[in-house]
Amino acid sequence: MLLTGDEVVVDSPVILDWLEERFPDPPLVPRDPARRAEVRIFCDWFNRVWKRAPNAIADDGATEELAGAMREHLGLFEELLGGRDYLFGEFGLADVTAFPFLKYASFGMPPEDDELFHRVLVEHQPLRDHSPLHAWARRVDAHPRG
Repeated sequence: MLLTGDEVVVDSPVILDWLEERFPDPPLVPRDPARRAEVRIFCDWFNRVWKRAPNAIADDGATEELAGAMREHLGLFEELLGGRDYLFGEFGLADVTAFPFLKYASFGMPPEDDELFHRVLVEHQPLRDHSPLHAWARRVDAHPRG
């Protein structure tokens, strides 16, 4: 939730759009319409499709289908990082959308964290030692937070 003056903004994608509209420099979305559409499609997929499996596991328990979907999606993220530092080349909306969830695959859980959803993210996103997601997570984590 974002509180600003009399305005209350809820839902992460809506908050990110609000921030981009008011603070467009540096941009979170590409200026080129085609590239911007690619990033928006990815973020929509992430929020509607990718999040389904970990939410279902946290709510109802793991099934091989749900756990398998999470493992399979790791490969897609790794492919997006082929030859580039961020999911769509330059740091932006896709990275900000995915990082809060994918970071658990690389960093694990802080000792004081007892959230079931975070444990699901750690347990069902096994990364190879040399996965490009490790370096990506460190790069994204190094960006300032507001």
